[in-house]
Amino acid sequence: MEPFKTVTGIAAPLLQDDINTDQIIPSLYLRQLNGNLADGLFAYMRRKPDGTSNPDFVLEKPQFRSSAILVTGENFGCGSSREHAAWAMAAFGIRCIIGRSHAEYFRENCLKNGVLAISLEGEAMDSFIAAVNAVDGSAAFTVDLEAQHILGPQPEQRWRFAIAPFERVALLEGLDEIGLTMKHASAIDEWEARAAGARPYLQNFRLP
Repeated sequence: MEPFKTVTGIAAPLLQDDINTDQIIPSLYLRQLNGNLADGLFAYMRRKPDGTSNPDFVLEKPQFRSSAILVTGENFGCGSSREHAAWAMAAFGIRCIIGRSHAEYFRENCLKNGVLAISLEGEAMDSFIAAVNAVDGSAAFTVDLEAQHILGPQPEQRWRFAIAPFERVALLEGLDEIGLTMKHASAIDEWEARAAGARPYLQNFRLP
């Protein structure tokens, strides 16, 4: 997957709480043969029943159509554990989701697909939302994973965020679980060699 180091882009506010994965990508789009998951992202929110654009939805507004950062409410990504929700985010160009909280399996799916999900709490989130609303898509924000902070358009605007060390490494280096495991391939090989020497009778063991 694409490494995540620093992302600079427009932050789109979608502040409704409890947006679920079926809203993020409706089940109809899970069966598409063309694989255009970006088209399915928030499909029933971005479009009216007749298929035309819904100008009231944030990602259909001209200033937010190329947003790289999505700002959300609480419990974002709840519902089913469909990984397509994270795939659709990445396909649309969303590299970072910043909210008060995320459903854990959705956050993990994002991590595995190069999308950073950040949780900010209390006054930090309040001030961040205020900054996003103040510029209304006219200025960019920067998410710096190496420094673990978000920078706003104004010099004094800075928000720190926390992330588990192994998750940070995985995103910075563009590695999934297999990639992280392969970083320790030599240690694994050494352990297997020692195990084979200590228990040679297990090396050719066959079930009856």
